[in-house]
Amino acid sequence: MGLRQELEKRIDKKQAEIRDYEERIREAKAYLQGLQDTLKLVPLGDLTESSGAATLRPGSNIAKAHDVLKAAGKPLYITEILKAMNQPTDKKNRLALGGSLAAYVRRNMLFTRPAPNTFGLIEFEQRRFELNLAESLTRS
Repeated sequence: MGLRQELEKRIDKKQAEIRDYEERIREAKAYLQGLQDTLKLVPLGDLTESSGAATLRPGSNIAKAHDVLKAAGKPLYITEILKAMNQPTDKKNRLALGGSLAAYVRRNMLFTRPAPNTFGLIEFEQRRFELNLAESLTRS
């Protein structure tokens, strides 16, 4: 078999492999779209029940911490949150804010604690889950 024929054979094989991957991606996207459409049918109350729908008093330290975390888009250490809130990072403020955030974490409301003294938002976990799901669907 000549070199040219061998290369053509490999090209055909790789093109078939690409077509297979493209088909898998189409199927995964269709499945993801179905999940997203189903999610739209679920009443909002059912979604917030697990995360404990909470309204925060505007101007409170918890509301400010929520805004800081939302702006950051990722979990932050307690001192980073306090710095972003323009508050002193002394022990008293760290304990006060950390204790308040921990209460929300224990009730599974709004906040998460992915590491000691590090707080994030439940929506970060949900977003990460959705991205991991989409990624795993495109791989399979």
